[in-house]
Amino acid sequence: MVRSPISGDTPSPRRLADRAAVVTGASSGIGYAVALDLAAAGAAVLATGRDAAALSRLAAEAARHELDVRVFATEITDPAGRERLVETAREMLGDVSVLVHSAGVYHSDPMSIASLADLDDQYAVNLRAPYALTQLLLPDLTRTLGDIIFVNSTQGLAAGPAVGQYAATKHALRAIADSLRAELGPKGPRVCTILPGRTATAMQRRIFETEGRDWDPDALMQPEDVAAMVHSVVELPRRVEVTDIVMRPTQKVAAM
Repeated sequence: MVRSPISGDTPSPRRLADRAAVVTGASSGIGYAVALDLAAAGAAVLATGRDAAALSRLAAEAARHELDVRVFATEITDPAGRERLVETAREMLGDVSVLVHSAGVYHSDPMSIASLADLDDQYAVNLRAPYALTQLLLPDLTRTLGDIIFVNSTQGLAAGPAVGQYAATKHALRAIADSLRAELGPKGPRVCTILPGRTATAMQRRIFETEGRDWDPDALMQPEDVAAMVHSVVELPRRVEVTDIVMRPTQKVAAM
């Protein structure tokens, strides 16, 4: 369960009232928290993911707090799904000025037994989909001098055992962000990679179970911690570009 970033009694200053954001992977975890956090700061948000029921819960939570979060269930690995998402975003929000890539999948096995189907799945979701969606929304983000944020992983810095497939997609995602930033230069949208370590999400719980670890979410970062970092990056003055942020839980937990 994501702890709401809008649970306090004091309303957040609406510093992002002129921003329109698309957030992927918003059915749960970090993406869910990012959608609420940006909306609490005044942004108009289109949250997307695969799980329509979970997105409905997100919309209901946002409505309780009078936040502007619209939801759109789609499969972003499908070209037609991406096209519909972009069309919907432009119809609902106008020009998109913030794109947060938070969708991701994870499979873990030693190379000796790892499935090529798992490799293809991770490539499609973790790498190809964000690349293609960024291409589609780049005209909007360039017009608005917006922000593109890739929620990556500390596995995008160094790979551990049995995660070669996943880590490869995350290393590649970071390379795409770095190359895009160099292409765009100072007159284009800002590009930031955020690399969180262990975060208390449903995906992380499955990883703990696979590793035979006891699940203690309070020892980990929370999704709203990462959401707060996304918010901070977007809110920075245009004269500042943050390129890479590494986040780890204070309590020492082996990196994922």
